[in-house]
Amino acid sequence: MKILAVADEESKYLWEYYEPSKLRDIDLIIGCGDLSLHYMNFLSDAAPVPVLYVHGNHDASYDREPPRGAICIDDDLYWYKGYRIVGLGGSCRYRTGAWQFTEAEMKRRISHLRSRIQRAGGVDILVTHAPLHGYGDFSDLPHRGFTVFNEILDTYHPALMLHGHIHLTYGANIPREHQYGQTRIVNCYERFMLDLPDKPDPRRHSLIERWKQFNRTGHF
Repeated sequence: MKILAVADEESKYLWEYYEPSKLRDIDLIIGCGDLSLHYMNFLSDAAPVPVLYVHGNHDASYDREPPRGAICIDDDLYWYKGYRIVGLGGSCRYRTGAWQFTEAEMKRRISHLRSRIQRAGGVDILVTHAPLHGYGDFSDLPHRGFTVFNEILDTYHPALMLHGHIHLTYGANIPREHQYGQTRIVNCYERFMLDLPDKPDPRRHSLIERWKQFNRTGHF
């Protein structure tokens, strides 16, 4: 499965110099926040695949007019081709405004998701706007990541964490990737392509087993 992940800055390569071939083989697009509504609408219109997104700290306008045809996964778990994708957008609170959170507020958001994650049997991809604190962030509050994200990484060990917020143009030698335990953390600034192996959907297996049980016993 090929995923195009985008964040923070509109890609001229995709938008201004668009050619259909650039999105032809993409299976899924994930927006990690702080992208213009026009750009998100363009991606939804140009690619015949789901476009998922979380809010960045500059995306309050999405609450009034969400991206056309895109799916907000904030505080939700979304299944796609066997992958369990959880969204937690926003940044650390550094001023008054929407989509900014204290560590305690983000912790509550994570707690509200736990039952959904457990019913799904875990998380494969965590999508955020802010990074994990200590893994690609800065020390100042506007650019600091959330420490509490480690609760998800330590408990469920997702294969991927995709985030934005830290522009790679902020300074030289800002790493795009980190490794935290079993989780590959990727800063998706501007655009980043991922090629993931096919994954069976456990929900389909469960339905098949339930149907077999019904054929044997007459009961689900």
